[in-house]
Amino acid sequence: MAINVYDQRLCPVYFVFAILVMLVPAGIDISETSKLGTPFIISSIVTMFFGIALFLSNYTKIERITLKQGFLITGMSWLVVCLFSAVPFVLHHSVPSITDALFEATSGITGTGATIMTDIESLPHSVLLWRSLLNYIGGLGVVIFAVALLPFLGIGGMQIFQHENSDSNDKFMPKFSYIAKRIVFVYLALTGVASGTLFLCGMGWFDAINHAMSAIGTGGFSTKNASVGAFNSGLIDTAIIAFMICGALPMTFYILLWRRMEADRNRQVAVFIKTLGWLSLIFCSYLYFVSDQSLLESVRYGIFTVVSIVTTTGLSAVDYTQWGGWTIAAILFLSMIGGCTGSTGGSIKMLRWQVVYAFLRKYIISAIDPYRVVPLKIGSTNMSEKVTMSVFVYMFSFVACLVCLTLIVSACGIDFKTAIACVSACITNVGLGAVEVIGPSGNYAFFDDEIKAILCFAMLLGRLEIITILVLLSKSFWRS
Repeated sequence: MAINVYDQRLCPVYFVFAILVMLVPAGIDISETSKLGTPFIISSIVTMFFGIALFLSNYTKIERITLKQGFLITGMSWLVVCLFSAVPFVLHHSVPSITDALFEATSGITGTGATIMTDIESLPHSVLLWRSLLNYIGGLGVVIFAVALLPFLGIGGMQIFQHENSDSNDKFMPKFSYIAKRIVFVYLALTGVASGTLFLCGMGWFDAINHAMSAIGTGGFSTKNASVGAFNSGLIDTAIIAFMICGALPMTFYILLWRRMEADRNRQVAVFIKTLGWLSLIFCSYLYFVSDQSLLESVRYGIFTVVSIVTTTGLSAVDYTQWGGWTIAAILFLSMIGGCTGSTGGSIKMLRWQVVYAFLRKYIISAIDPYRVVPLKIGSTNMSEKVTMSVFVYMFSFVACLVCLTLIVSACGIDFKTAIACVSACITNVGLGAVEVIGPSGNYAFFDDEIKAILCFAMLLGRLEIITILVLLSKSFWRS
């Protein structure tokens, strides 16, 4: 199997883009310090040097790549991006060690939002912007990765997503260039609207832009120690809730709306919105009747928490760990749902839960009436046995990795409750943990370097849909 890719002449565009992104916080650094030799300038030069070196050493026209090459390119690309993204943190001395820099960079690029920063508000504006840019770039990379490559790699039933986003005449997005241009346009448009809305709601421009990138990219990094809760504004909370949901919907869904191509047939979006509604109702009702919060506070904080965790954004308006021990189980449950496939959200994702539900429904009906023919389908899409098996393999791999990494972290001296909370938060790319030490008022700074390295692996594992990393770690991949 081979996959069409961009013409090799477009590769320099990627290098130029990476350099330009680093120059944005560099400009802020220069304006604040009046020094030209900022860490971001040096980082951009280092990135440019290695980028051009790799480009020249591999200068050849590539028309197609094989399935095996697709896995390798995907895994190595994300790893290299995380490594180079950590350079500004190291040079800026905003983190105590290289491991911490790699943790922060990996968390940003994967959209996890877990941080080792103990006092975020003391950081320079350039570093704060760089963290948000990592969330933003990572979110865009995730969408293109999910839409362009995962269906061809056959990971976790992504063929269903490809079918949902096609019309009756031809493939909706037959070329990578077509995908990238339109997704980038939608992504930028949503961010622009989010930034303007948050500014009108009372945020300053700097905070508005950073939180817009975090919400649309479902990343979770904030410019405040108390995250969104620092603004203490119901209007801001409502706006961010709306934009977190926007970021958790498939970017191709907006293109379907624009082209008027029956976007309402996208069952994943409908089920996702209904799920958020029911979970919010349950959560808000529980808060109102059990806690001492008013009805308005229960609705405001309940909906914000549900949306933030389900979409795997990880922004917080309140410290939910103070609500009682039940929140541990509730947050773990919510984090396993995830946003829509083809969005910037992480975790298992709604489409796969739909497959599990459809299979369970078919099995129950067949158990009652063995002679009844029950089609296995989502909406109008029939699912083949191969696709269904792919989804169940993914689900099993996800749970197995969660259990194994939890046991490894526990073996490093961390209590089991904290271990499962931090591994779950990282592998689902939520970032916020279900326990106080890594919850809205905590951070990951107290972990030893080896645990931080394990959690970095968990972030990449979750963001690259589990199977991608497992394939690269298998003997069979390297044997031939």
